[in-house]
Amino acid sequence: MNAALTLFLAFTKIGLLSIGGGYAIIPLIHERVVEQAAWVSEQVFADIITISQMTPGPLAVNTSTFVGLWIGGVPGALAATLGAVLGGVILSLLLYRFFEKYRFSAYVNSMLEGLKSASLGLIVSAAVTILLLAFYGSGSPGLHNLLSGLNWAALLIFSASMLALRKWRLNPLLIILLSGLAGVVVYT
Repeated sequence: MNAALTLFLAFTKIGLLSIGGGYAIIPLIHERVVEQAAWVSEQVFADIITISQMTPGPLAVNTSTFVGLWIGGVPGALAATLGAVLGGVILSLLLYRFFEKYRFSAYVNSMLEGLKSASLGLIVSAAVTILLLAFYGSGSPGLHNLLSGLNWAALLIFSASMLALRKWRLNPLLIILLSGLAGVVVYT
């Protein structure tokens, strides 16, 4: 099977299972492209997430596009993007019809409350994955190297960025630029 078709099928499956949106889909993409298929390394995936967050557009679509580009060039990027979006579009259309028909049902409203909680769990899982990739270069560093494997420079840049954002309310674009400059100074 060629790379574009493989990417299309993989990302269609991911798109169909991406309840919770952009950040919630990151663990699904990570599991498929890093752990199962080994198409990209942990470091490449972390770089793709970083670039995807900084470029305009939805995170899940950007991530799918960059993974597809890395694996299969422009045809791979188109296939992965179409696959990721197609599943969501199909599900959205089906769910819209369902919720329009049953919008006053107590069961449906209870189900939505449960889905909100699951979605939050998926988003937190994505945040933890991104933090581990940034601080350890791996999605699962293991207990034996929690301190020894920690990237202290990344932790310092992260902490300074959070402080600048939360305490001094600096513009996020300025924080991104300053973090990039700090990365050049620290990592070169």
